[in-house]
Amino acid sequence: MKEVNRSLVVIKPKQPYVEWANSFMDDDEAQITFHRDCNAYLIDEIDEDGDEERIVKKVYRRIFEEELHAWMTDENVWPKKRDYPTFRAWFDVEFHSLVFDLGYNQLEAEDY
Repeated sequence: MKEVNRSLVVIKPKQPYVEWANSFMDDDEAQITFHRDCNAYLIDEIDEDGDEERIVKKVYRRIFEEELHAWMTDENVWPKKRDYPTFRAWFDVEFHSLVFDLGYNQLEAEDY
């Protein structure tokens, strides 16, 4: 087991995101509710209390856009206002300061 020098945030959609996502669904398609399998992102290591918000504020735009893109690739229909307060209104953020790699295979990363 290896401890990695990252922390983790789990992004959980809230009602505004769900309503936005469902606005693209036809009436006969199943509407989404809340994700059970939420996205998780590695972030810089959280060393001290209070680091969480500071670190997430640095990367929230990337997370916000990734969450929007996961549902709708047409950026023209994304919400125009994508500031930090809007991000927090659309998503719960769950912080985890320690991340351990329990895998047996070599850890790999892919840029995109």
